Amino acid sequence: MSVKATRTGIVLRPDPTRVLFRPFELGSNTRTLKIIARVSSLTDEEVAVKLQEVINEFGSRHYKLERFFQKRFEHLKPHLLTDEPLSMERQLLLGAYFTMEYSLESAALFNPSMIWHPDQTNVPPGFKRFILSLRATGEGHISSISFRMGYIDEESKIVLRKPSRYVTSPEIVPNHIFSKPQFERKLYELRLINAISERMLAGLGDEFSLAELETVIKRITTQFRYNAEYETIANGILALARSNYELHFDDDQQMDERCIFPSSPNETNGIEDARFVQFTDDNGDVTYYATYTAYNGQVTFPQLLETRDFTHFKVSTLNGAEVQNKGMALFPRKINGRYATLSRQDGENIYLMYSDDLYFWQTKELILKPTYPWEYVQLGNCGSPLETKAGWLVLSHGVGPMRKYAIGAFLLDLNDPSKVIGRTKEPILSPDENEREGYVPNVVYSCGGILNGDDLIIPYAMADYASSFAIVNVNDLLAELTSDSGQ
Repeated sequence: MSVKATRTGIVLRPDPTRVLFRPFELGSNTRTLKIIARVSSLTDEEVAVKLQEVINEFGSRHYKLERFFQKRFEHLKPHLLTDEPLSMERQLLLGAYFTMEYSLESAALFNPSMIWHPDQTNVPPGFKRFILSLRATGEGHISSISFRMGYIDEESKIVLRKPSRYVTSPEIVPNHIFSKPQFERKLYELRLINAISERMLAGLGDEFSLAELETVIKRITTQFRYNAEYETIANGILALARSNYELHFDDDQQMDERCIFPSSPNETNGIEDARFVQFTDDNGDVTYYATYTAYNGQVTFPQLLETRDFTHFKVSTLNGAEVQNKGMALFPRKINGRYATLSRQDGENIYLMYSDDLYFWQTKELILKPTYPWEYVQLGNCGSPLETKAGWLVLSHGVGPMRKYAIGAFLLDLNDPSKVIGRTKEPILSPDENEREGYVPNVVYSCGGILNGDDLIIPYAMADYASSFAIVNVNDLLAELTSDSGQ
């Protein structure tokens, strides 16, 4: 009999009251000017009254709201007709008119990924602290990364911390520094290296900032403003630069108050399905990576998040001939001196890739095809491999009749992951009657679990709407995968 996971009964549902502030963009200079003019017509007394109304109504719903109003005003400055200084109250009120609330998880909270928290201090006796990342989807079906925090004891009892009322997106770090050799290599992979791009980069040092790049490109494109090819190359270079950036949260923000909202050209329609992994380098340094799917409304782009403390993040594009489709999942350490990842370039099979460079992936090797009826439509991973004495344990998802998603597992050789030791013939978790209805019916899905003693903890999405947890005895699962029945 095949091993089955046990449900915990814990359910995380989307909470529409968790709102963050976002820029309110009108997309029209004329309308922007009209609003500025209307606010400018108010007397100082009227400005003070209206601003206080806004603060009274929205101030308790957000973290440092007035600071954001001030930043929004700075974005409006180019539209002002004079350099006449404005009072701080008028600046803040103008900023408020160009700010909006966004309910980041009003539609769904799903596709969770689970890792141990880097800080295990002041944890209740017998417990370990974990971080749960989730795909939060709101108005316009825009997805972002939301976080929760909780504890697990030695018997795998899960205690989730109630999230804060506040949620805020991070600051974009303005002085992100690029490595010129790596940047040029990415341009080469995008087929943007030619005489024009070389001319644009020639005036930059081995390291440069976005501001320096923008200055150089502006100077050159102004000289050749009637040449469409210069404009095309310039737009491509700037899109690449703006898709590689850094994020920073305030140190005093709780983990569940942090939300990574789409910021780059590749992400205009969402950040999807982050697969977090605790990666240990050969020298013992630990970095937390997350491969995710950036979506601009037309094309998906595999990208990479990295952090050491979940306060400061670096976002990078991934390049190379085999960076395509969805579902890249990094191994938690190098294998035989090289980075390794699972992938699914063709939409239905699982591949293994190696690279000497974390940001470039050129080759792939097919290791698993849909074999059993529950996975005939497609096969994919459900997060990064977990290291056990028996091999690399990988959660998988399969799609069967009626587009029903289920979760299984397979086991890879520790030293040569191209060797499949075993796989589950039947799912270990399938949608039950309480999980079939939602945004996408008949789906259970995970972006990564963790090992807790003898248990495998599986956070999973229910019908692309809410999330829960299931537990399976890892020894029983490995026994099945290493037996004849798992072959």
